[in-house]
Amino acid sequence: MGARAQYVVVENGTWKRYFSHWAANRVVDDLLPGPAAATRCFRANREIDEWLDDVWCEGAALVDHDRRNLLWFAFADSWADHVAARAVLARTWPGWDVRFAHDGMGDLTHHLGLGRDLTRSPGWFETFEPSWYADLEDSEPWSVVSVRLPDRSVRAWGSGREPVEHLADGPGLIDLIVVSPATPPLTDMPYGGVHFDPGARTVSLWAVQTAAGVHNWPLPGWENWDLEFRGDDHIHQAGLLPADFAFPLRPVGAALRQLGDGLATPPTDSASIVAHAAAAPGPEGTTPVINPAALVPHEPVDPTPAELAELRATLDQLVAESEAY
Repeated sequence: MGARAQYVVVENGTWKRYFSHWAANRVVDDLLPGPAAATRCFRANREIDEWLDDVWCEGAALVDHDRRNLLWFAFADSWADHVAARAVLARTWPGWDVRFAHDGMGDLTHHLGLGRDLTRSPGWFETFEPSWYADLEDSEPWSVVSVRLPDRSVRAWGSGREPVEHLADGPGLIDLIVVSPATPPLTDMPYGGVHFDPGARTVSLWAVQTAAGVHNWPLPGWENWDLEFRGDDHIHQAGLLPADFAFPLRPVGAALRQLGDGLATPPTDSASIVAHAAAAPGPEGTTPVINPAALVPHEPVDPTPAELAELRATLDQLVAESEAY
């Protein structure tokens, strides 16, 4: 099927859409060098006149030069990878409002004044009968579910479902969770979490991935409940978790280094190499021959050596800062 990506570039009051069949897993890499490099990269793709939907689009970015807004989403391999990417973008896009598009394509179309449902069919958010399965062995769950009990204490469980998927079951899910056996303490950060407070009739949700539907509250079954959507900020839930089920925060230095490993090496100055080779005398009785195809030219849409050097310096600084704590 491919990892489809969609890009939108807004400039001088107009916007255009571009498409890549394979680049969804490179959205972050293409954004890291900053606005100029990202814009060149996106405009080099095929221009299209249609929108992908949340099913087909696995990564996207909207670069609004007029309002200096960046909206993006893509799957991160881990919590640390997402946090690392956010840290770099905060420095390589100075003066820009950089936001993760938790509502997927809905955030992009909403930014353009087209509403959130342009790419979604009516009734797209499916609901299900409440069901719960406690994995008694997995210490690296996809998400964490916590519930405030009538005595005001909080219990928490690991879950193999995405945070927003728990909302598809309605409040009836809470009754199943609270009688569930305990799950193992966490050994790695989850992709997100959801906290239920039945007494206050509130739901709190955070995620480092898309959570389509969070801006369509109340979702079916959650009428008369309030949603506290906290973006990718885990701190609120972290403060609620019992001591024996705490989030195991990890330094993001390794994730930052991995971002650096994915950077291309700036090409050499091919012009000086050609000039030097052409001036060199050949063996007696021969004529020097240069094959320009053997040299690797710099692609105009790639980050320039200067842009890559600045990005590497930013990564080095962030790694040093992460290791200072």
